[in-house]
Formats: sequence, C-alpha cells, structure tokens
Amino acid sequence: MRKENQKQDALNYHSKGRPGKIEVIPTKPTNSQRDLSLAYSPGVAEPCLKIAENKDDAYKYTAKGNLVAVISNGTSVLGLGDIGPDAGKPVMEGKGLLFKIFADIDVFDLELDTKNVDEFVTIVKALEPTFGGINLEDIKAPECFEIERRLKEVMSIPVMHDDQHGTAIISGAALINACEIQKKKLEKAKIVVNGAGAAAVSCTKIYISLGAKTENIVMIDRSGVIRADRSNLEPTKAQFATTRDIHTLEEAMKDADVFIGLSAADVVSVPMLKSMNKNPIVFAMANPKPEIDYELAVNTRSDIIMATGRSDFPNQVNNVLGFPYIFRGALDVRATGINEAMKIAAVYAIAQLAKKTVPDSVNQAYDDNNLKFGKDYIIPKPTDPRLITSVAPAVAKAAMDTGVSRKPIEDWNAYIIELRSRLGLDDRIIRDLTTAAKSGPKRVVFTEADSYKILKAAQIVKEEGVANPILLGNRDKIARLIRDNALDIEDVLIIDPFEEQETERFDKYVQFLFKKRQRRGITEAGARKLMLDRNYFAACMVEFGEADTLISGLTKNYVTAIRPALQVIGTQPGSRVAGMYMMLTKKGPVFFGDTTINENPSVDELVDISVLLNKAVKRFNIKPRLAVLSYSNFGSSDAAIPLKTREVVKKLHEEYPDIVVDGEMQGNFAINNEMLTDNFPFSDLKGQAANTLVFPNLESGNIAYKLLQELGDAEAVGPILLGMNKPVHVLQLDSSVREIVNMITIAVVDVQSHEKLNLNNKSVVK
Repeated sequence: MRKENQKQDALNYHSKGRPGKIEVIPTKPTNSQRDLSLAYSPGVAEPCLKIAENKDDAYKYTAKGNLVAVISNGTSVLGLGDIGPDAGKPVMEGKGLLFKIFADIDVFDLELDTKNVDEFVTIVKALEPTFGGINLEDIKAPECFEIERRLKEVMSIPVMHDDQHGTAIISGAALINACEIQKKKLEKAKIVVNGAGAAAVSCTKIYISLGAKTENIVMIDRSGVIRADRSNLEPTKAQFATTRDIHTLEEAMKDADVFIGLSAADVVSVPMLKSMNKNPIVFAMANPKPEIDYELAVNTRSDIIMATGRSDFPNQVNNVLGFPYIFRGALDVRATGINEAMKIAAVYAIAQLAKKTVPDSVNQAYDDNNLKFGKDYIIPKPTDPRLITSVAPAVAKAAMDTGVSRKPIEDWNAYIIELRSRLGLDDRIIRDLTTAAKSGPKRVVFTEADSYKILKAAQIVKEEGVANPILLGNRDKIARLIRDNALDIEDVLIIDPFEEQETERFDKYVQFLFKKRQRRGITEAGARKLMLDRNYFAACMVEFGEADTLISGLTKNYVTAIRPALQVIGTQPGSRVAGMYMMLTKKGPVFFGDTTINENPSVDELVDISVLLNKAVKRFNIKPRLAVLSYSNFGSSDAAIPLKTREVVKKLHEEYPDIVVDGEMQGNFAINNEMLTDNFPFSDLKGQAANTLVFPNLESGNIAYKLLQELGDAEAVGPILLGMNKPVHVLQLDSSVREIVNMITIAVVDVQSHEKLNLNNKSVVK
C-alpha cells in the first residue's frame, strides 16, 4: 500500500495545478504598452539588426548565453530503458529544473522522435543559433558515443552527454579521495568495472586520465570479461580488453582494490567482497538497487569505503554535483566545447571541496552534527552551496587555459560574487565584515562552550582567522564534545570558573563586582557565588582586558544573558542600550531597532535609539537612511504612537541635522521609494528607500523582524547590542552555527571599531 501511495504522490506532483514542472517567465517589464512595443514590434527590430551585423551579439541581446537544451530520444531513460521520447519528457523537465535550481541556467527540454543517428545530429546541429550549450541525455549506447562525437565536431558551443561524463566526473572525484583515505595509489590500483555502457566507458576513461593504468583494469559486460581474444568487439569496448587470464567477475574481484559497478543489482556476493584486497573501494552505482547492498557490504568489511547512487546512504555519486556547474563555467566564458581539461578541472574541484569544513546548512539538511572528510564523506553533498563557486570557476579557467574560451574572465573575485548572487547567496555585507575581521582577529570568550554549536562556530572562526576563541565551561565536557564530534580546536584556551576559585584572578573579579554592586544588594559572598556564573566571569574578562568581547545567549533567555554584562561592564557614558537586527534581504541589508531591549520608549529614548542605530549602521560602511515607523503617514492620525513618532523626527531634525531621517510613516512607504515619492514628494527620504527602521516600541520591532525572517525569506543577523561600554553580544536562543559565526564576525568588527574610536579620542585629547 505504501508503494502504491508513493506512486500516486509522484503522479499528483507532476499533474496537479499547471501540468509538468517548468514554465517560462519574462525577465523584462511587460506591464505597459510601451513595454510591449519594446519587447516586440517595433522595438525588437533594433537588437535584430545588431545581431545581423555581428552574430555574437546574440549573447548580448538574447537569452542564448544562459540557455541550454536538454535533448533526448528516450532510448535509455533512467532505469526504464527505451520508453520513447514522450515518456522521457518528465525526466528532461526534471533535468532542466536542476540546472535552474543549482546554477541559474535556463533550459528548454527537447525530445526527438528519431533513433537515426544522422537525423539526430542534423536536428541538433540546426538548433545551434538558439542555445548556448547542449546537454545530451538518456540516449542508449553505442549511438550516444557517435552522436556526441559528431556534434562536438560540427558545433561551436559546449556539448556534453551527461550520462557518460557526469557519473565519470563525480565518481572520479570520489575515487581520488577514497584512494587517499585508503592509502592506495591510483596508478597501482587493480580496478574492476562491471558494466560497459556509456557511463562505464566514460568513467574508465577519466580514471585513466587521473592516473589509472589500462593494464590494471578489467571490464565486464553481459557476456563476461571483455578479453582481447573475444571476437567482434565494439571499438568502445576493445580499448579496455584485457589479456589477463580472467574470465568471470568472481575471478576479477580476487585481490582487486577498486570495484566500479554500473550494471545491475546484487551481482556482487559476500565471498567476492571478502576476496578483495585490504581497504577496498566499492562504488556500487546501479539504481535503485546497487550491485551489493550497502549495509551488507559495510558489515562484511569494516575496512571498506562504499559509495552508491542512492541518497539514503553515505557517499552518493550524484551527477548534480557536476553538470550544472560545468555548464555554468563553460557558458560564462562562452566556451566552444567541453574538453578533457575542463572535465578534469571539475573532478579536482569537487574532490578538494570535500576536504573543507562543511557548512552548517549542509549538516542540518542531512541531520548530521559534523560531516567531515573521511570514509563516509568522500564527496560533497548536492546541497553544498559552495559547489557553484568551486566547480564553475575551475571549469572556466580550464577553458581559458586550453584556448576554447571566447570571453575570458578578468576579475575572478567579481565572478565569484556574481555566481553567489545568481543563487541568492550574495552575503556581500557579511563577506566584507569577514574580511575586516580577518584583518585584525580578536579574543572572543564563549560562555556556553559546552554546546556543540558554539564549539563548531569556534572551530570555523579559528580556521578562517576571524577570531581567537576562549572557551568557558567544564573542561572535561568540552574536551569530550570536541573529541566526539572530531572538531579541530584542541589547542584553544579552555577556562573553567570552578577551577579558578583559588586564583588571584578570581579574587580580583570578585572584589571588582562587590565594590561595583555593594550598594545594589550584592555581598562579597554573593559576588563570589555570582562569579561562578560564566556570564559574570566572561564579562569580567572583557572588563579587565583579558578578552576583547564575549558571546552568550544560545541557551539562556535574553535578560538572563545580558544582565551580567550590564552590571559588570555597563553602558557608554550618557548612553542607553538598544538591540538591532540586520536583516539580509534580496534588496540588501535593512536594519531594525529597537528589537530586544526598550519595551515602550519615550520620545527622548527613541531619539537616543535612533542616534545609536545611525552610528551602528555607519560602522558597516553603509550610509544610514532612517525611517521612524508608525501605523500612520505624516500627520494622518493624532493618536499616541503617531504623535510620539512625529515628535521623535522633529527632535532629530533639530538636534541631529546630519542624520537622514523622516517619519512618521508606514513600513511599506519606508522601503518602497516609488510609493513614497509619488505620495509624499516632500519627504527627506525621497529618491532612495530607507535602510534603517526605527520602531515605536519593542512589540512592533520584535514582531516585524520575526515575521520577515519566517515569511520574507530574510536572514536575521543579531541581535546586535548597541550602547555598551565594551563590545558584548547576545545570541538569539538556539541560534544556528551560521548565525553564531555571523555574530562572532560582527563582534570582532565591533571591537575594532571601539579600538579605533578610543584611539581617535586619545589623539584629540593630546
């Protein structure tokens, strides 16, 4: 019954609503008659004439440069075989979907009703003016080899049969890393390839390009071992024929180092697996059932590295790790083809990425605390957002180095930024802050170091040179978490306040807190007890210059986390404290305040908060544009909140004329400048939207940022604590590792800003 339900779910997915999985969406305005006249007649004549003069201008005036054709005749569809072009169309649509999702490449899927190689080649060649690249898909062997070879000869755009090369590239990256882990040299490895179709042939070729020796390879098809003495061998198989006295898969597996399966389920037995050399590498890639069951294999050989084509086991060999980014890189340099060097560049880029620290978003997607390069992680996961910025540039550079590029990339940093922005990954402000933090990393003390998330974030900022972590907590528990999660931070300073009780430092902290709070109800004994609280201890470390900033709040409510810092460090002279969130939206960063501290601020308090926000936004090298928000616009209501916000703007204009601010105004007018200019052309904010929103009370600010975070697909960075005498930052309860890393980065930059300000103040005094 469950299987039947799954079948129906799949049918419903493809049929309900708009049938299929793709649609065409205009990229230019079409709202007015003028728009339509530019899009078609008569305006369309202008780009036509330009292209008639220079065919390459098609890349400038049309979508060609970002358009790939996914083309099939349906003769070898997935595990379904020759089901025809109509039945293969859902797969081609799906392939187009993956191109768009992972690399922002537009696709038309084309299903050709022909099995004739000549007809197929003629049709596709005639389509060259339309497309920037051709992805051949699900065409049976040996015709697929001939079709790809001939099209590459006659077309001057990238052509790739992904069934061949996609699996080859991904498994090649996996094989490089598996050999490294298993301490095997590829040039000496004995390799068994079970299967002789398009993917198997291409895989074997790329392994040879990577260093494997033909004489060490045994390939097996339905008729048995491909031997040199077999008659009527196809040329594609003959190149791998062996002269060794091996006739069966069982014989081939004896003392083999590597098994590559691109064949059928359950063809590898337990005795075969046991007969392999020590530390075997087994890539059983038949789908949906591999050549040997994953659990059976790993339970049979504890020294095995196992990969499959399935997503429910480690080390999935998934073509989506390659083809979107290979075409992305090829399109971006207008390559005339995809050559061997470009494929090898993709192999090494994928292999290297697996060795880097895995983003928290990927760990969360796979419900894993700490994916790390090793036997169960030899290639990246398909959801890794760094694939596009690792593989595409490597492919583009290889195209340039081998002379097949017609539009070389000159600024690689700008290219990386462009790739990230294509997928909505352009955290420009965070990237800039990270660069600033790396220029002068600071000592950050973590009050909740007995948390995996904190330790993982500490590892990341240490590796990236953003900060020097100091871990507070139980030494044994922290050490155990580091060991159990294989975190590379063993050399980081760990301090346990309970171990510090008899030290001179502990006494110094106690006396300081007692003297500062003795008239606020704290006794010396009470101060000693409070100093065992890591939040008080960390605050004293910052106050006495033994740490530069502190991070807290992951497991405690905001008030509990911030109170020790307020009591020990306090606020800047004459200032108050406020909380600000930086919301990373598709339109850029927008700053919200106050979102965490002041429940119902008065006019004067809102003025102070606005000044704090203005100063804080400037620290991010952004020119602040403040909108004081209300539920009314410019005097349309005389209720309490509109009157309060109106008075705030008045005082800001009078007392701080350099601050760009206006209000009271509704939120939509603040961020939609066209609406604001059309309706209120007198506003000081006309011409550019506000980037800093001042909320009339805590309730509205807190609700707004949480709603935008959940419904608006915006990332919240904060709360950023403003007005403290020294930098202190409190996390959202249960923040993600990414959010913690962002907050650490901001904390380091905050320290740098404080140091610069203090230096300037000393210069003025002198």
